[in-house]
Amino acid sequence: MEQSITQYQVYTQRERARSELDWDAYMSDTWPEFINHDAIADQYMPAYYETLADYIFYVCEGEKVIAHGKTTPVRWDASLGDLPDEGWDWALKSGVDNHASGIQPNLLSALEISIAPMFRGGGLSRVCLNLMYQIARQQGFQHMLAPVRPSQKHLYPLFSTDDYIMWRRDDGLLFDAWLRTHERMGAKIIKVAPQSMQIIGTVAEWEEWTGTVYPASGQHIVPLALNPITIDRETDRGIYIEPNVWMVHAVG
Repeated sequence: MEQSITQYQVYTQRERARSELDWDAYMSDTWPEFINHDAIADQYMPAYYETLADYIFYVCEGEKVIAHGKTTPVRWDASLGDLPDEGWDWALKSGVDNHASGIQPNLLSALEISIAPMFRGGGLSRVCLNLMYQIARQQGFQHMLAPVRPSQKHLYPLFSTDDYIMWRRDDGLLFDAWLRTHERMGAKIIKVAPQSMQIIGTVAEWEEWTGTVYPASGQHIVPLALNPITIDRETDRGIYIEPNVWMVHAVG
């Protein structure tokens, strides 16, 4: 996939592995720490990088990564309205398991677009979505799914995601900036994936991940979490269930 986008270069994981590029220069702070501890990701990500390297790409300025995308081929034969509640976790697990079992995919699913903070607002998100379209077309897919993480939902953690995705601006476009980017590129909201990621840790781990002390059991609002997390000090357990939004792009 190596190509030039103005002054940028694009490589797949197969062409230039992440370890061969300078990731830390710009990309070290793209996600809150707790997102890095999803159980399905811990289990499946090594095999994903090894077996689906053509579905992973890096946008680079020289040797420095400034944006990153992950996609995965999946199989879904039922109605799109019945897409799994497990969203992101399902897409990652399904892509890896299907590849291992030789199951023929019929859709592409986006997994991640990360933009280095200092490069946000410059159109790279659309560049990355178009690169995903390119992958879908190369593989012969007509549609791309996306379990989208609403970028401003963390500012409204007490509102349900079902209500949040109905919010629109005065111009009629979706309220959430990241959902709106997808919508502007023709994507349609299908449904909420209420259990898209599940992150479980001890109280001490959650305190380390968030930099917050949890002296009492109950629900706690955490910066950049879309919903409150639940802390149980008796069982020494904290759990966060992340909702995403299933959207579908026509790419054929």
